[in-house]
Amino acid sequence: MTTISYTKKHPELTPLTLWIMTIATGLIVANLYYNQPLLEDIARTFHTSRAKAGQVSMLTQLGYAAGMFFLAPLADMLKRKRMMMVIFVFIVLSLLLTALAQSINLLIFASFLLGASSMIPQLLVPMAAHLAKPEERGEKIGIIMGGLLIGILLSRTFSGVISSYFGWRAVFFIAAGIMLVIWLLIGLFLPEVEPDHKDGYKQLMTSLIDLIIQEPKLRLAALRGALCFACFSAFWSTLAFLLKQNFNEGSDVVGLFGIIGAFGAVAAVLMGRLSDKMDAYKLSGITLLLILLSFIIFYFSAHRISGLVIGVIIMDMGVQATHISNQSVIFALRPEARNRINTIYMVTYFLGGSAGTFVATQLWKNYQWNGVCAIGVILSAVTLFIHFINQPKVPSSRVRAKQ
Repeated sequence: MTTISYTKKHPELTPLTLWIMTIATGLIVANLYYNQPLLEDIARTFHTSRAKAGQVSMLTQLGYAAGMFFLAPLADMLKRKRMMMVIFVFIVLSLLLTALAQSINLLIFASFLLGASSMIPQLLVPMAAHLAKPEERGEKIGIIMGGLLIGILLSRTFSGVISSYFGWRAVFFIAAGIMLVIWLLIGLFLPEVEPDHKDGYKQLMTSLIDLIIQEPKLRLAALRGALCFACFSAFWSTLAFLLKQNFNEGSDVVGLFGIIGAFGAVAAVLMGRLSDKMDAYKLSGITLLLILLSFIIFYFSAHRISGLVIGVIIMDMGVQATHISNQSVIFALRPEARNRINTIYMVTYFLGGSAGTFVATQLWKNYQWNGVCAIGVILSAVTLFIHFINQPKVPSSRVRAKQ
């Protein structure tokens, strides 16, 4: 009887389902990052400053955080597949509005809507954690996160190349077509997952506060993730400016750096397997050191492409591996509240990312690349400090963190 009940609540995570979720995650999250290599072109189109164009990227990330905060918790009380199918309508409409925007302010507004509606990956990742066997959870999350990370990085390659041949608006028209295909695949092949939360939306949102108060591991992971993503966003949102200023290169070269960063992301996927076997605290300490090291390399590489290449691989490996380690920890806390736990973590994560974008683009005006590297070193050092002062005191607590 117990086995039958478990099967109804947990459809099988088949290889086909896993790969569709992985591909969908990568292609949907790419919507958030298409604009980063295009900021120089966007500023030129609307005859505006680089700082103003940087708001396009910042508002996309803020929109993503807003979408996660208000929509993702609903997956604990609504059927998840049905919910995703509705949200896809708004993704396609937002992409079309972005492509057709005739002013910088309308583009910023459309980018916010695009970010808010492109939160579906934050339904798919907890769904994979829900469907996976406990002893394989880290590995399965790692696979889907690999798709997400490669989507983030190769989105810049895609948008940079397409923009260089057809203009930046073509990127978003093509993306709308891609979303229609993914919409069809999810509708045909994803299983439906029944909700566990029986109370209303108000109680659902109120429970977020309870989770923050009651789960110290969630608080630490969210803060650690936000600071790491601030570093990541500070670099990627200003790389186009550096390449234009110091190397006279355009969006296509920025996009090629996405391919380079993908090597770091692929290496980070292996951390998903390690997170099932290795102490999460030690693993995060190592990956955080990689981020600090990368910004030291960036500082000495303002005029060296080879140094930037090495730094990108190291930074992306550190940021993404930390992210996977964090998620392995938080998804083991409360199975019945995984979407809400993921909401708290990812909203904090992307608030950190938008703050990193804002600070870096503002620092660029007065300090250029040195200012960007300084904020990266400071934030990564602060993250390491917070991580080390929260070292588990008792060995048994480390065992529980792995479970």
